[in-house]
Parts: sequence; structure tokens; C-alpha cells
Amino acid sequence: MWKNNLENILNNKIISAHNVGGGCIADSQIVKTENGEKYFVKKYSNSKINLAEANGLNEIAKSKAIRVPKVIFVNDEFLILEFIDSKSKVKNFSETLGRQFAEMHRFTSDKFGFFEDNFCGSTPQKNLPKNENWSEFYFENRLKYQFNLAENNGFANLELRKEFSNIEKSISKILDGSENIPSLLHGDLWSGNFISDENGNPCLIDPAVYYGNREVDLAMTKLFGGFDSNFYSAYNEEFPLVQNWQYRENIYKLYHVFNHLNLFGMGYFSQTLSLMKSYK
Repeated sequence: MWKNNLENILNNKIISAHNVGGGCIADSQIVKTENGEKYFVKKYSNSKINLAEANGLNEIAKSKAIRVPKVIFVNDEFLILEFIDSKSKVKNFSETLGRQFAEMHRFTSDKFGFFEDNFCGSTPQKNLPKNENWSEFYFENRLKYQFNLAENNGFANLELRKEFSNIEKSISKILDGSENIPSLLHGDLWSGNFISDENGNPCLIDPAVYYGNREVDLAMTKLFGGFDSNFYSAYNEEFPLVQNWQYRENIYKLYHVFNHLNLFGMGYFSQTLSLMKSYK
């Protein structure tokens, strides 16, 4: 059934389709049609993720800073993307990624958030209501939302509640000195969410886009590896970070570790606590 629907959308006969790995929440396939075209097709169990991902890719494309796959078509059933035949990275790949990522962060909005809620992994990501105050937005829409999920999931014991209460009381102080500039963020940048294109240059995939403080994006890159010193040096040359960014790094890691706690369970509990305790 899906094949017939896809052929109608592409207006071409499908001659091959094979599954590809790398994702845990989408059924992804490389599809080849009779006319020789290839497409990357994703199907999510939660159909709302299709449109959210498409809108995120289109938003990054607007910045003209770094490549993303073109959105060919999207509906409740399919997200059809340009197929990118990934090749070996160019010699200066890390530096190029750092500079292009910095340039993407120069693309800004008037408020923090996005025109719609979307997803970070399979977790809903609350981008509304938008806010002109970064500290308020980050606490309410990111940390508090994840804490509430942790409570609902049964992870919030007495110790977690105590540490989160301390974060709530000190969040304004922790984020004092942050830029109050809504930069375009990828939102979920780790080593699995960028590839090299057919020319070996950087290309971002699987975004969780919103407008926020750019330090959040950079903190995420520190969690699961994949980024070398050349990436950070090039980024900082292109768009220098403001004072005390290292101090704020753990509070920004906290959102993503909280999310992993809620997605994958107690294996992330001690890390969640440790990040909060670092601000005592």
C-alpha cells in the first residue's frame, strides 16, 4: 500500500527500496524510481514529526549558511527528502562545519521559540508561547517541561526534586550574562546528525529547530563526541562566544540529558543529578 501511495506522489514507478539504519524513531528507506532518481523517504509512527522535521529543515535552509537535504514532499504518511550520496569528508571538514554553524547562528528572530511546537527525538519540544526573555523561556519551555515529564515517568525522587528546586531558584543567576539573542538552532546536534555530502562538505540532518541561545547548540555537541578542537576554534573565530560560556555549559547540557532520561530511562539519572549539582 505504501509503495502505491509513494509512486502516486512521485509520479514514477519505484524499482528499488531498501531500509537504512541510524535512526530509532523513523522507518527510513532509500528509494529509486524508474527514471533513475533517488529519494530518502522517512515514515514516523507519530505522523506529526514528518511536518515538524520538514519545517525545521526549511528553516535552516533559509539561513543559507549550511546545507540540509531539500524537502521534496511531506504529508502525514511520508517525508520525502533529497537523497545525498555521502562521500569522504574533505580535509578541512571540521573547520568548515564550525564556520558554517556559526553563520547559521547569526540568523536570528525577534523572540525565543518557533512558530510551532516540534520534537527533540520523539519527545515533544515546547516552542510556544514565544518569549523575549531567554532565561524565562529556557526554564519554562525546556527544563521545567522535562522535569514534569520525569515526574510523570516516575523518575523524580526526593533528591531530583530538591536539586531541581535549587536550579529553579538560581536559574536567573546562572544565565546572567547570556546573550538575549534568539539565534537559529539545530536543536539536536550530535555526531549522528551531520553527514558529508557528495563533495565531502557538511550537511545537517534531523533537526529540532527553534530560536534560542546559541550556547545550547554548542553544549549539545559536547555530550556524545564527534567534534574536534578544530570545529570549536573555527566557530569561535567566526562568531566569538561571550564571557563565562563555560560556566553555563552544564545548564544547557541538562536539557538534553533530562530528555535522554525521559526517553531511555534511569541510565541517565545520575548524570542529570550531577549536572544540577554542579551549580551548588
